[in-house]
Amino acid sequence: MNELRDLLGDLVADVDAVFLFSPNASFFEEFDDVDEEIVVVGPENTLDAEPFVELPIDFTDLEGRLRFGIEGALEQGIVDEGDEVLCVTEVLDGSENTLVRVQTNDFSPSGVYDMFVNSRADASVVRDVFEVAIELGKKGQKGKPVGALFVVGDAGKVMNKSRPLSYNPFEKSHVHVGDPIVNVMLKEFSRLDGAFVISDAGKIVSAYRYLEPSAEGVDIPKGLGARHMAAGAVTRDTMATAIVLSESDGLVRAFKGGELVLEIDPEEY
Repeated sequence: MNELRDLLGDLVADVDAVFLFSPNASFFEEFDDVDEEIVVVGPENTLDAEPFVELPIDFTDLEGRLRFGIEGALEQGIVDEGDEVLCVTEVLDGSENTLVRVQTNDFSPSGVYDMFVNSRADASVVRDVFEVAIELGKKGQKGKPVGALFVVGDAGKVMNKSRPLSYNPFEKSHVHVGDPIVNVMLKEFSRLDGAFVISDAGKIVSAYRYLEPSAEGVDIPKGLGARHMAAGAVTRDTMATAIVLSESDGLVRAFKGGELVLEIDPEEY
């Protein structure tokens, strides 16, 4: 550990916590004698670490990974606003660790942690829908870009604030997102208009829904179209999370509470 401490030098001095992103067991053990709070961030707590922030999706961009870990630690009360933290993470598998020293308020709150952890829908369901949207964004429909809108959670209220555009192929089914066969079905139906409505537990309640909440007062970035406006409006009026695949720029965006909280490029995921 002495060599590591010498290498870190001023980066470790006077920090309030050290964040380790998906460390392996041997690397984690190297921090046993560190005085600062050690916070592990990763998809699973295989190290039985305390404190721990669960990373529900694989943020491939460094900023997204750091933002989620810090927001999660703030939400759990592990660190405070204005604390100085050292983040240790890998950019590529097997590469040298990247060290970044930041203050917890360097990132303005985005709501990304809240979207997964405090959502009506299970975090695993939100993750599964993200993965469907990301894969669809990579491959499109028969090689052509497509757009899609998934509304996840608070399905009863979402159904009451929408109307059918066509026959609902999921009306009498009990299929759930995350099943590989079901995910193929979702990709096939995505070429048609309307939103998918998915329950808190991941059951696909409906396809082809026209969302009716008023978009008045919804503030979304310029250049985004009707799907994004509908996503903002329905999440403002319900406790749902909306995930949108844009046909025009191919990005996947998430909305909660009427706000854009996450943006992912499928080609970089």
